[in-house]
Amino acid sequence: MSDFLSNLVGKVESALGVDLQGALQQQLQKLLQPENLQAILAQADQAGLGDKVRSWIGHGENLPATTDEIREILGSSVVHDLVARTGLPADTVLTTLSHYLPEAVDKTTPAGEVPAEEPPAKEA
Repeated sequence: MSDFLSNLVGKVESALGVDLQGALQQQLQKLLQPENLQAILAQADQAGLGDKVRSWIGHGENLPATTDEIREILGSSVVHDLVARTGLPADTVLTTLSHYLPEAVDKTTPAGEVPAEEPPAKEA
């Protein structure tokens, strides 16, 4: 896991007072993959929150997000999936993401744009 994600998981653990290393590590990595970032941006556009997510991707200040906005940006199915995979209540997941997702997206997109998806590897 990258130093950034390790640090982010450490911040979340200390904020919640629980050990999330295993539960949250994979979920954060999946959420920050290029195809998922593109889906997050598309969902945010549909919810009227595209400018907020673009502030996380672009250079400059990251606009904060409320828990309700995070739910709209990610979509209910993603939130339910995170709850199921982490075993944490939805309120906890949403509160944590509202604090750390803008920074995580910002750090994952240092060039100010969503990285292109890598084509699937061809079998030899």
